[in-house]
Amino acid sequence: MIHETEVDGVPTLLAPISGPMQAGLFFRVGTADETLARSGVTHLVEHLALHRHGQTDYHFNGTTGGVVTHFHMQGSESDIVAYLTGVCESLTDLPVERLETEKEILRTEAAGRNRAVNESMGLWRYGARDHGLRSYQELGLPALGADDVRAWADAWFTRDNAVLWITGNAVPAGLKLRLREGVRRPVPVASSALPATPAYFAGPDNVVVFDTVVERSAAASVYAGVLDRELFRSLRQEGGYSYTAGAAYDPRGDGHAVVTAVADALPEKRGAMLGGFLDVLWKLRVGRIEAEDLAATRTKAEEYFQLPELDAARLPTYAMNLVTGQPNHTVDELLAELRAVTPADVHAVAERAMDAGLLMVPHGHGADGAGFVAAPTHSTGKVSGRSHRSLVETSETLVVGGAGVSLVREQPSTVRYDECAALLVYPDGARHLFGHDGISVRIEPTLFTLAPGALAPIDAAVPASAVVPMPARPAGNIPIPPDRPRETVRTVPRAVPYWETLLLVGLILVTLTLGALTLGALVSTLEGEPGAAGWVSTSLVGVLTLGAFAGCVFLYRRR
Repeated sequence: MIHETEVDGVPTLLAPISGPMQAGLFFRVGTADETLARSGVTHLVEHLALHRHGQTDYHFNGTTGGVVTHFHMQGSESDIVAYLTGVCESLTDLPVERLETEKEILRTEAAGRNRAVNESMGLWRYGARDHGLRSYQELGLPALGADDVRAWADAWFTRDNAVLWITGNAVPAGLKLRLREGVRRPVPVASSALPATPAYFAGPDNVVVFDTVVERSAAASVYAGVLDRELFRSLRQEGGYSYTAGAAYDPRGDGHAVVTAVADALPEKRGAMLGGFLDVLWKLRVGRIEAEDLAATRTKAEEYFQLPELDAARLPTYAMNLVTGQPNHTVDELLAELRAVTPADVHAVAERAMDAGLLMVPHGHGADGAGFVAAPTHSTGKVSGRSHRSLVETSETLVVGGAGVSLVREQPSTVRYDECAALLVYPDGARHLFGHDGISVRIEPTLFTLAPGALAPIDAAVPASAVVPMPARPAGNIPIPPDRPRETVRTVPRAVPYWETLLLVGLILVTLTLGALTLGALVSTLEGEPGAAGWVSTSLVGVLTLGAFAGCVFLYRRR
């Protein structure tokens, strides 16, 4: 049985275990609580809170999820006390002198991390906010200062926004959780960037991903299990199209759960794999639920409830439910709900799942014939403002207006200033705007005909809270227009002042006159008795002639 108590105002859950003691401290804060312009702040606080532990003999870690941050470890009672007490002390006194170093560590961690095949699904479903932020890099890191991380820790990492779990019969002696007072934070309401569902978009060439949002329930969990079995049997065992084919169920913390299905294929089998994948989805959608799959899924789920130390195994889930405000049920209640699931219940979930579905298809494929609509890849309109021609694409135009910016090719991509999730500002003048709807516009001054001050309306209108000053880029990372053949380059003549034209005509006449005099003087000198005065006069007139000719050349080239 799980026992509930508290430590320094933090709700605490206890359940015995035969092995080494384990413990975890949940806070109800994650990436979904951030903004894109300050994304990464929760992960950065987590890293700073763990720094002072250094190298220890016990295993510990921290994880930042969508709606929770979890500090957990395994060790002796004294290890548990040292770890949890130290984490809480650090959260109230972050080692901000490590700020820049930890930022670099986070960038290195991100660079070495393999992207999950479903990582882009959040961007398309939610846009550049709340649950969609996990699809983006931690773009806000450069803008975060010591005051930012302190304020975030003070607001979110509090005793009223935490739940502790420990595998033991009692709280270890000496444990102190010295956290600031705060409030319990609700899970953010999910946004939507999809005007209609079911929808699809094109992704990588070798994989199909389907995800959907359904109400959290035993029936929804069983639906995911049945879908998993159907995909594996159809696409791997029978069709031989895929190596990986299956589905998973993940509670979102707000009374809903995300069901995700994945299948891969070789290039020559992608079309067949996509067709088989859609057939499975529609098979469940119309209610063709195999009794064998339902029974096998239920049996597999019931095995979890037969673990010898079930209460201890349930502690993390129980704690997460508590910190996110979700109900916790007894084992008997959970088993009863599971055993009551019928084919009709799974069919009802399959209908809702299909209606809310988002599908990523291989590049070059579609799903219009299967009842899906294409997710928007462009904006519905463009802003009014000054147009700037692209130096690379003749069909591309950048429009900078008072309400936003639009990059217009065949269709516009628009980010309005009042819907700007983040504006990345580079020292070389580049600007990258991200809209809440997931549409972004990148402006490289080297690739457009931009006059000085052309981008000033952007900097003046975007709220400071959305601005991210970026570090200088290496010269090799700044794009330049590709070399174009000289004959394709049109030059605009310079406007020539009227006085320059008159001067040029005058110099031409002077040059001709002096040239004639020089020739005459030279002939006279050669025919007469040569003398010093004759040669000097001839040379002087020649120099004046050359000077007038040089002036003509200079004025002509200025034209």
